[in-house]
Amino acid sequence: MNISKNQWQSLALFVFVLGAFCTADVRLPAILSDNMVLQQNSEVAVWGWAEPGETITVQHSWKPDIQISQTIQASADGSWKIMLKTGDGGGPYTLTLKGKNEITIQNILLGEVWLCSGQSNMEFPTSRIDNAERELAAAANYPQIRFFTVDRTTALEPLPDCSGQWVVCSPDTAASFSAVGYLFARILCDELKVPVGMIGSYWGGTPAEAWTRREAIERLGEFEAQLKELDKEHKRPPLTGAQIRQLQRDWDEQIVKTDRGISEQWYSESFDDSGWTLLPVPGLWNQDGLDKVDGILWHRKEITIPAEWVNEELILELGPIDDADITWLNGKQIGQTDAYHIFRTYVIRPGIARAGKNLLAIRIWDMMGGGGLYGQPEQIRIYPKGKPEKAIPLAGQWKSKLSITYADLPGYIDLRPIDQNMPTVLYNAMIAPLIPYGIRGALWYQGESNCGRAEQYKRLLPAMVQDWRKQWGRGDFPFYYVQIAPYDYGNPDDTTSALLREAQMHILSLLPNSGMAVTMDIGNPKDIHPTNKLDVAKRLSLWAMAKTYGRDNIVYSGPLYREMKIEGSKIRLFFDHVGSGLTAKGGPLTHFTIAGEDKKFVPATAVIEGDTVVVFSPEVPKPVAVRYGFTNSAQPNLFNKEGLPASSFRTDNW
Repeated sequence: MNISKNQWQSLALFVFVLGAFCTADVRLPAILSDNMVLQQNSEVAVWGWAEPGETITVQHSWKPDIQISQTIQASADGSWKIMLKTGDGGGPYTLTLKGKNEITIQNILLGEVWLCSGQSNMEFPTSRIDNAERELAAAANYPQIRFFTVDRTTALEPLPDCSGQWVVCSPDTAASFSAVGYLFARILCDELKVPVGMIGSYWGGTPAEAWTRREAIERLGEFEAQLKELDKEHKRPPLTGAQIRQLQRDWDEQIVKTDRGISEQWYSESFDDSGWTLLPVPGLWNQDGLDKVDGILWHRKEITIPAEWVNEELILELGPIDDADITWLNGKQIGQTDAYHIFRTYVIRPGIARAGKNLLAIRIWDMMGGGGLYGQPEQIRIYPKGKPEKAIPLAGQWKSKLSITYADLPGYIDLRPIDQNMPTVLYNAMIAPLIPYGIRGALWYQGESNCGRAEQYKRLLPAMVQDWRKQWGRGDFPFYYVQIAPYDYGNPDDTTSALLREAQMHILSLLPNSGMAVTMDIGNPKDIHPTNKLDVAKRLSLWAMAKTYGRDNIVYSGPLYREMKIEGSKIRLFFDHVGSGLTAKGGPLTHFTIAGEDKKFVPATAVIEGDTVVVFSPEVPKPVAVRYGFTNSAQPNLFNKEGLPASSFRTDNW
């Protein structure tokens, strides 16, 4: 993350919004713009700002039997909103707004509109999924899909607008958009034969409370301490644009002056790093005893380059880095990136590397959170361009030294952006500005950042969703979410994520018009970002086709545990959503455990009998409870015959 970028985004948005109220011109929010998709066969909101009392005429070009022209007067604060009826999917159409000025929005389509939100697995771009080249090539065939990506920022109060623009689906635009969102849209396009608009509002690593409105958070009564911290932000003296720019210049100069790594040239081959500490790469700082540190840390590693590579262009891959980095080879800068979620791929020109020993140096600037290279070991490597099979792995122990912490820099707090993980701040900046844009429903892929707080999540997520629905004023719009996938979290046999999955399954019964895509079989216990996003999108689309679009005879969920019955030394399990029957994929059923009154679970035998599963173990003659796949990393194999996996579950509440 780049502080100056985040700060400038906030300043630019402030200036934009201020301008909306200080000019007589009719102004529209960013979401109402060229290439947009409006929800078909609905009544959609068109809104904006103008001079108080100004008359605005809105005229559309779709079905002539629908009233094509309406007028409204701006209120005393300059805001206005009008509702327009839409027709069947199609287009392109135009929308013209006339006040003291005239605005025409071009290339509008009517179709299905969905919001996709959450953390990094929703943010995960199409360019990084399995078979990305094939899936992106297909994007060229779907110009009727449109994407709107909300720029990431935070706010203490709900904002009237955000930054972003609608773009037509293409291999380039789909590459950076949410893979789940794009693939879901593609399936809907094929099935419904109508345009699809996807609004992407997501931010990796963020918890559900950040996406929840303050009033809903307050009703829960569980986040008082964090809300008090946010209230302190309100007490900061307001800064003018000129003051912010000057503070930014001062801050940049202070960083360079204070960073000994720059002044002492820690990137130089001649620098003596013999006293440096060894740290594992990859590895986040907070896993290596630096959890209280935000600042700048340097890594150095000596690497050996084969002689035959010297005259070739080389590729250095470092995976993602939290937050920003500058990278040198043999004292020459070869790359710089300031986004924590971007995979670093740097090109090394011929002549920089030499045969034998070379010195690789990385300066990492962490603003908040973990810090460090945090990808997988196999993602950190160097190889000749076009020859990844010859890659030299670079993971392992690197020499490391902390240069500065932000505590060493007086005045830092004046520029530090609001922490995106705090309650309400993403709702304020990235959801509120979208309301009341007409949507059919929402997709949600989040939960990893709430692991460890499963019981709270059962209350938090329903509160968030019900409040979103209330603010949109569109009833119980569909809310379909992805259950988090298996991942070992450093302790594969722990139950932290299993409890979160349990909470997500429980929410199905609490939240009307909701659905859950299970991913027990398509995760990666060693990678929190599994790359099979096509099956995720397919499973979400099954819920949508069955529950939203009324397609009959679709099996849209894998087996979900309903109840149990003790039968002597065995326990019989009953399920909903068995489809045409239960099946064990790839052999006998796995990952079932059973316990008696002593609460000690042991591995169990499990067999399918009709639409039930019978579980037993000779070690437990009097069983009272069963668990299935109930650890962080378990990848069990109970499915229905339609190929949809069962969720992990437990029959106890211990």
